[in-house]
Amino acid sequence: MKRFSAWVLAATVLAFSAPGQAQFVRNVSKVGTTAAPFLEIEVGSRALGMGGGFVGQADDASALYWNVGGIARLPRNEVLLSHTRWLADINFDYAAAVFKVGVDQAIGLSFTSLSMGDMKVRTVFYPEGTGELFTASSFAIAGSYGRNLTDRFSIGFTAKYVHESVWHMRSNGFAIDVGTLFTTQFHGMRLGMSISNFGTKMRLEGKDTQVTHDIDPVKTGNNDRIIAYLGTDRWPMPLIFRVGVGMDVLKDDWNRLTVGVDAVHPNDNTEYLNVGMEYGFHGNFYARLGYKSLFMRDSEEGVTAGLGLRYPVTATLVVKADYAYSQFGILDSVQKVSLSLEF
Repeated sequence: MKRFSAWVLAATVLAFSAPGQAQFVRNVSKVGTTAAPFLEIEVGSRALGMGGGFVGQADDASALYWNVGGIARLPRNEVLLSHTRWLADINFDYAAAVFKVGVDQAIGLSFTSLSMGDMKVRTVFYPEGTGELFTASSFAIAGSYGRNLTDRFSIGFTAKYVHESVWHMRSNGFAIDVGTLFTTQFHGMRLGMSISNFGTKMRLEGKDTQVTHDIDPVKTGNNDRIIAYLGTDRWPMPLIFRVGVGMDVLKDDWNRLTVGVDAVHPNDNTEYLNVGMEYGFHGNFYARLGYKSLFMRDSEEGVTAGLGLRYPVTATLVVKADYAYSQFGILDSVQKVSLSLEF
């Protein structure tokens, strides 16, 4: 009878604790569980001004980041340079180039860099600094290919090498992106899909994990300073799945109003939406407004805005300058500037 009572008590405790455990699992956002988080920083002032609702648009060189399936639909070659004064005095830079190969194909190259200034090396015994300095940085180099499979559907692929470093520690990885773009017959509405950063796991390695170890401390006379290395964990890259819709809701000879909505599913956070719009006047002046990370739990991001200027220098050369502003809550704001050349 006592054994039966114990089983009943255990079953009752499990029954009441299971919903709480399930709720706890659902509330875990997995923030900070990936390597190379700089790959999640959005690029391009135009896209950021539209709140990041750009997967269904993907019609400039920043498509190499948002949706590589769009590069084959670019009308001309394009080079993009973008600089962001990121949070905490961190610099984030992006350079991209797309080159047409015939009518239905394009190739692209991109370079992403995150860097910061020198910092003091501090220890328990020297909390004010040892006199040494260190820094941390990250970069990614990528090559892309896009092709129009039909007059309405295009697809693209990207392969990238990713590197991160903190003082004497290094980490390397490889990843791929896949993107598609489909133009429907419903008022030219565009449907985009992209998967970004599907790749290897990364872990930091270097001389900072080197230690000396005595493999048999109870034995005297043996070597008690054998060189060993502490093991570090491997972490996945920030895998991102995006589905987006883009559409010109107003278009005539003088005006164009484009809206974009993206649904985003990252592997290290909760799902969210990016929404935005772009108004173009005479094809040369642009104003943008959007909202980032809608419905993301504990998000500090919010309203975005931007301006753009397109200036035809010659019949074959166009210069584009764009600016974007993004709210970041208690972390103030982020501003991004971009310069593009079409030729």
